[in-house]
Amino acid sequence: MKITDVIRDKGGEVVTIAPDRSVAELLALLADHKIGAVVVSADGSAVDGIVSERDVVRRLHADGAGIIDRPVSDIMTAEVRTCDPGDDLGSLEATMTEHRIRHVPVVRDGQLQAIVSIGDVVKRRISALSAERDQLEAYISQ
Repeated sequence: MKITDVIRDKGGEVVTIAPDRSVAELLALLADHKIGAVVVSADGSAVDGIVSERDVVRRLHADGAGIIDRPVSDIMTAEVRTCDPGDDLGSLEATMTEHRIRHVPVVRDGQLQAIVSIGDVVKRRISALSAERDQLEAYISQ
């Protein structure tokens, strides 16, 4: 199974935010789109960073409510693990588990294509297992 299979099911829409936008604006995006992470991109197509709910919570705890007015670049993760649409889903699962990350931008030729969350991966796996179960039940009942 490839990452393109996940993207085909969920779509390629990616919410981005410029690095100079405020954390308050980030929080509005997360809430409005009901998502857990946003790709940080100055131009909307290159990945400059990623910022998640977890990043906000950690920085609120460490630095207090003053971070709300600071730029997203102050709290984002700048070294982002990405994947290619043609990569194997199992490899992505291993990376997400090993590095304890929940969101991975999908990049081809330096251009942002999509974002895959751990929820997307789990949903795809459950779907594949259900299809396999149905096939086995059909085989047995013949």
